[in-house]
Amino acid sequence: MSAPVLYKKLRALTSMSVNEFIKLHRFKKAAALLQQTDMTVNEVSFAVGYDDRKYFSREFKKFFHLTPSEFSAKFKH
Repeated sequence: MSAPVLYKKLRALTSMSVNEFIKLHRFKKAAALLQQTDMTVNEVSFAVGYDDRKYFSREFKKFFHLTPSEFSAKFKH
């Protein structure tokens, strides 16, 4: 399957671009790690594929409306 066909199929199934789809799954994984482990925000950002913790925190806040630290403190079980 060619890349353009994959992009069109993904858009048709999810109404998201490839980048949005990947970001969604990265942040879901990051949220689970923050809730279920004692990993730091820096460790979580690297674990889900972000090299820059500040960029990860900024994008995480756009997605969840909380910083990773606030999310961790609020939803830690």
